[in-house]
Amino acid sequence: EEGQQLEGFNLVGYGSGGGKSWDVKGTTATIENSEINITNVDANSYGQEDMNVTAKTGHIDKDKGDMRLEKDVVVTTQTGTKMLTDSLDWQKQKDLVTTKDDVTILRDNMKAMGKGITAHPGSKTAQLNQDVVVEYTPNPDDPMKDMITISCDGPMEVDYAKQTAVFNENVIALQGDRKLMADKMEIFFDSAKKQIKEMICTGNVLIVQGENTSFSDKAVYQAGEQKIKLYGRPKLLLYMKDKGGDKDGKGKNV
Repeated sequence: EEGQQLEGFNLVGYGSGGGKSWDVKGTTATIENSEINITNVDANSYGQEDMNVTAKTGHIDKDKGDMRLEKDVVVTTQTGTKMLTDSLDWQKQKDLVTTKDDVTILRDNMKAMGKGITAHPGSKTAQLNQDVVVEYTPNPDDPMKDMITISCDGPMEVDYAKQTAVFNENVIALQGDRKLMADKMEIFFDSAKKQIKEMICTGNVLIVQGENTSFSDKAVYQAGEQKIKLYGRPKLLLYMKDKGGDKDGKGKNV
């Protein structure tokens, strides 16, 4: 009956094989035309990786099965990744999760923030659209030691299956007294150790450490070696003090 309010709402969806594909629970549900409006949403998606979503309110399209969640939206995956935002559109059939709002993603020792997201939970890929800031805090046994903060204009593309993250446009990485700038940065993770294995920066790479500056087309950081290798006509500028205390800037091609 249209406009009917249900207490203790519970809706279950089944896949082609007969197994439970998803479920949605709520405190109350109001049915209006083709839309179901729910309060205190608690939804689950079951597949290669289970996913739980909670929110203060939700709206389900009865015909399409699409869901819009609003207010205090929290998405938690089976592997522990958590996403916080103000609104979320979940198109189950398309395996598509989107929002235009600010997003915070928490996973292991990494915190990512940005505006807008496009994610495909089934394929374990996600993209933070713009104004991205990522904070990575190394574990005690991590060779990287110091926290690193990476920002970019976006997008930042993450593939959780391949354990990679790609930062695009105006990338800036800060770690201690070192600043790195590039057009693009690719990061490769060791999922077992929860550490960064390798970072590859390409396009107008600038590294500033103290008063020393390097320019190159490409820079590769390998955690195991704790070294940065420069490629493509690299140039290193060293600034040294002479005996009189004056600074003498010297440029040296490496």
